[in-house]
Amino acid sequence: MSEAVFDELIHAPRRLQICAMLAAVDSMEFSTVRETLGVSESVLSKHVKVLNSAGYVTMTKATRSSHIRTWLTLTAAGRDALAGHLAELRRIAELATAVHDVQD
Repeated sequence: MSEAVFDELIHAPRRLQICAMLAAVDSMEFSTVRETLGVSESVLSKHVKVLNSAGYVTMTKATRSSHIRTWLTLTAAGRDALAGHLAELRRIAELATAVHDVQD
């Protein structure tokens, strides 16, 4: 299990959504991610570039029916970072719940 670590890079809402979507599959086409999130190509490209630079996401280009398609994959490092970030968010939520319970 990954260590609970807050990851500011993943925490940005769109990047968290991207990582969560990719964690559920081996890879996903760029256009599918874009449509699911309801963002423009430039917005998604910006976030994917950040994740790619961190080593969390890879991009693979493939030609099919004379169209170039881009596939996104969450790397092992990306999966570990996401798991650690989610574990830390759970820990923070538990603290908030414990404080609320003590005050009641």
